[in-house]
Amino acid sequence: MSSSEIKLDATTLETLDLTPAREAIAQHLKPGIAEAEQSLRFTIEIPRDPSDPRELSEIPEVRLWFIRLDASYPWLPLLLDWSSGELARYVAMLVPHEFHRTEGIQFNPEALEIFLMNKIFVIAAWLEEQGSPSRSRLKAMSQLLGYELDDGLFDLLLGPG
Repeated sequence: MSSSEIKLDATTLETLDLTPAREAIAQHLKPGIAEAEQSLRFTIEIPRDPSDPRELSEIPEVRLWFIRLDASYPWLPLLLDWSSGELARYVAMLVPHEFHRTEGIQFNPEALEIFLMNKIFVIAAWLEEQGSPSRSRLKAMSQLLGYELDDGLFDLLLGPG
């Protein structure tokens, strides 16, 4: 499936309206998980003062919307377009970090580890419910976030193999 955008505007964010995401996610899941993986992107269009130095993830209304989205769809990272940086952007909405002009996003290591392990557990269970368990998907996601997870963890979650 081709990449698809979830467009967010100020009203959607301020009212915590998940409708644009719900519709896009439902549409993407119709053909099946394999076709829906890594295909969603967010476009955030909100009025901003040109002198505002904050990243989008530092704007409370934006973060709160993403927190609500994550609570409703905790397995959503699997559907994000990883190649375009959507996974890192999504994580930045949920995990404390600092932005350095030369080094980019620097996540709080403990917070990132907790976030990642939570996502591994949630997504592993969700994939199993969907009849599509996959350690390779989970390993790839953890590697993108800078973690190399031991196969023993996946054996516990998914069984050997």
